[in-house]
Amino acid sequence: MANIKSAKKRIRQNRKRMLRNRMRKNMYRAAVRRFEAAVATGDVAQAESAYRFASGRIDRAAQKGAIHRNAGARKKSRLQRILNGMSRADAS
Repeated sequence: MANIKSAKKRIRQNRKRMLRNRMRKNMYRAAVRRFEAAVATGDVAQAESAYRFASGRIDRAAQKGAIHRNAGARKKSRLQRILNGMSRADAS
């Protein structure tokens, strides 16, 4: 345990930030799971709606520093590719 007052404060701050980041990560992961469930049902409209929601959650997590911005862009890109493939399969 830290003895110095500033070190104790730093521990409190880190704990708060860790919990906040964990919450943000859980929120975007839940949104991604919702998107994947919509894709599994085959409903394109529902998948597009879920993608928009997940995309916003991923952007927010990246903006706040819970995940790296490049990681957020990569995750969104992969979801978009799944959605595009689903739309193409639906059109043919």
